[in-house]
Amino acid sequence: MNALKKLLLGLALSLGLAAGAHAAAGGIAWDKAPVNTKDLASLQNGAKLFVNYCLNCHSAAFMRFNRLKDIGLTEQQIKDNLLFTTEKVGDTMKAAIDPKEAKAWFGANPPDLTVIARSRAGAGGSGADYIYTLLRSYYRDPVAPTGWNNLVFPNIGMPHPLWELQGERRPVFETQQSHGHEVQTFTGRWEQVTPGTMTALQYDQAVADLVAFLQWMGEPTQHQRQRIGVWVLLFLALFTLIAWRLNAAYWKDVK
Repeated sequence: MNALKKLLLGLALSLGLAAGAHAAAGGIAWDKAPVNTKDLASLQNGAKLFVNYCLNCHSAAFMRFNRLKDIGLTEQQIKDNLLFTTEKVGDTMKAAIDPKEAKAWFGANPPDLTVIARSRAGAGGSGADYIYTLLRSYYRDPVAPTGWNNLVFPNIGMPHPLWELQGERRPVFETQQSHGHEVQTFTGRWEQVTPGTMTALQYDQAVADLVAFLQWMGEPTQHQRQRIGVWVLLFLALFTLIAWRLNAAYWKDVK
């Protein structure tokens, strides 16, 4: 129980750690994440992205590598493509970063991501929507200690983990009057500063795959639970019908 409490407290810190700089006033609306946790190809690509770009700093300590067989990967594929040299297929997904170094660089250890997609749900949408929008809202900020800022999480301490894929973008702001003061408001448009290795469409799909994997990882048995639930309800409905007819047969001669 103590470990679970620590995990939930760590998740409350979200995906970033506080640092400083400029961001849009009032934040931005979350985009709907186009995820499908039944799409095995999407989940497999998301697992690859997670291991290559997230697992360096963030752990998923409640998930084991061999559990990825549930998304269609063989044990050999996991060993060949998703494990580092010292890891075993039965190990949990532990971050490669040293906790002491992480605390020195970021001020605290990056939170565990096992159930991050479930923990970030709010009025703006689901946790998947939050992460999907967050990873598509980074921009260069020379004032920030890491050189990056984010419209969803202003003053984020985590640098852009996928910047090589997306490239560098600049949000377009406009000045508006609010209660007699000028405020900078995000227009919803971005300007590409330098290209990434992916097109905008490819990058959005890659982020969707990564978010789908994070959502699946938060509850790997979700679809199995739903299938069992349907069969349980059908059984109860059938049993109720049988019990009703038996009751009528037992009492038909009673006056």
